[in-house]
Amino acid sequence: MGHLYPLTFQTDLHELVWGGHQLQRLKQLPLTSCLYGESWEISDMPNAESVVDRGPLAGQTLSELVAHYGAELLGGHVFRDHGRQFPLLVKFIDANACLSIQVHPGEALAQARHGKHGKAEMWYVMDAQPGSSLYVGFNTEISRDEYRRRVADGTITDVLSRFEVQPGDVFYIPPGRVHSISSGILLCEIQQSSDVTYRLYDYHRLGLDGKPRQLHIEEALDAIDFAVCDNCRTTFQPVRHGVVSLVDCRYFSVNLLAAASPLPRDLRSCDSFVTLTCISGTGRVRTRSGDMLSLGRGMSCLIPAVEADFVVEPAAGEPLKLLEAFIRPADHA
Repeated sequence: MGHLYPLTFQTDLHELVWGGHQLQRLKQLPLTSCLYGESWEISDMPNAESVVDRGPLAGQTLSELVAHYGAELLGGHVFRDHGRQFPLLVKFIDANACLSIQVHPGEALAQARHGKHGKAEMWYVMDAQPGSSLYVGFNTEISRDEYRRRVADGTITDVLSRFEVQPGDVFYIPPGRVHSISSGILLCEIQQSSDVTYRLYDYHRLGLDGKPRQLHIEEALDAIDFAVCDNCRTTFQPVRHGVVSLVDCRYFSVNLLAAASPLPRDLRSCDSFVTLTCISGTGRVRTRSGDMLSLGRGMSCLIPAVEADFVVEPAAGEPLKLLEAFIRPADHA
């Protein structure tokens, strides 16, 4: 297939009952009547595989690239641990209406019950209307019986921690933590490559097919962490130029790159692919081998492991901010 280089992919918008029009604007697409809730930026999920949109590898799916290049693309330890499945899913979410109250199972439960990976995820808020909020975790102790009662009478949000948000806020959602995105929020989500979601409550809403969406009230009980979580917001000190760690867990690491001038990045010691998602500004990525890729807000790219030595260069006079995601070796601590 030829040498690897920074990869970008065809736009993949998903119409959802709670979606809006922000993703079309973000992607600079003509507005239509479709309500798009998600843009899957980098995906190896079945029936939603990312397709390369430029360069010699254009037209190839991400799964085809993983099968052909293996450790060159993923990194040695990632390829050993995950085989031919790309382990992360990067997406943008436009919550024009509230998402369901939901929870994701951990690795053991997801494998035992569904034969799939669990789902940890993180959120970076890109835009938020005044008063917009996220629900993350419980604000008080409740029993399993109270949980059932509150789901039935629609008061489950009363016992969830509510966080008003603004652009730049970050949340890490481990498996088991009940959560939801309320209306008026555009965010970037980086998660394990999994589609296992248990809906607890959905505001008696009908799906795009005109039927009530499926709930998983009892199935979720085996996944829910009922511990109180009254300070779930990730705290960090923003910088004008440099690298800030946002999440560093067993499933993925995510940094915020702020480049006011050329910012070198050498992640070869991590032996992992790198994803870059632009959240503000414009600029380019230049690898040591000489490949260059322009990036602007709303764009994502995949840096192969063999190219994980690069420089982020902002456009003249315009700071560039990117989310950088990769997977460290298990013994990195």
